[in-house]
Amino acid sequence: MTLSRKHVAFITLWGLAVLALILVAWVRLIGPMFAQSLSDTIGPGEYHLTTTKGTAFTEATLRGQPSAVFFGFTHCPEVCPTTLGDIATWKEELGDTVPLRVFFVTVDPERDTVDQLRDYVSWVPDVQGVSGPREEIDKAIKAFRIYARKVPLEDGDYTMDHSANVLLFDDKGRFFEPIGYQEDYDRALDKIRRLNAS
Repeated sequence: MTLSRKHVAFITLWGLAVLALILVAWVRLIGPMFAQSLSDTIGPGEYHLTTTKGTAFTEATLRGQPSAVFFGFTHCPEVCPTTLGDIATWKEELGDTVPLRVFFVTVDPERDTVDQLRDYVSWVPDVQGVSGPREEIDKAIKAFRIYARKVPLEDGDYTMDHSANVLLFDDKGRFFEPIGYQEDYDRALDKIRRLNAS
């Protein structure tokens, strides 16, 4: 049995209508729910660390004004100093008109004391180092969904393999979006400006 052109057109229109309904459901219901749940799960946790200013770094610290959180370590040969350099240029470009607190959280607390971190980040304006006991760092790594792993070296020393994104948070402490390692300069600035406008 062959379908007439009228039946084919009718079936096609119904198919398009169903696709349109699925698209509307995704845009209005499912998509925002997914984005909201992701935003609400990066950052919250029971960690309690100390900043290089001597203040506590907890989930509540991220509230009040936009923040950027970056995980690294002071013995990092390339990624961490490069990212701190990027942060310095962003802050220089944005000036005081676009406020952004920056927290550099160590993934290597055995070597990175608060004093060590203070020296390490001192050349970048308004960046606070964050350290604490290993168990509290591990809680923060889990809360921020960061990858970090100790890698033994042949000489008996070790290095750390870790995520290299800068995580942006709005003034309510909710995850906004990441800035990738060595992301395009203008695109990174645009994200920070949008963060402040949100």
